[in-house]
Amino acid sequence: MTRYQLPLLSVLLVTLSFTLSSCQAIGDIFKAGVWSGIIVVVLVVGLILYLVGRGRK
Repeated sequence: MTRYQLPLLSVLLVTLSFTLSSCQAIGDIFKAGVWSGIIVVVLVVGLILYLVGRGRK
């Protein structure tokens, strides 16, 4: 690391620690995970219904 990178990195980490609370960050991650899971389930169910409907013809 150069002479100026360490203080800059320290200031950035301290700023991030004050602006982002850990609970909010974890909540956002889980919220994104829930919506991703819902979308995947809907797509899989739609694909299964499509294949079953196509197989009956």
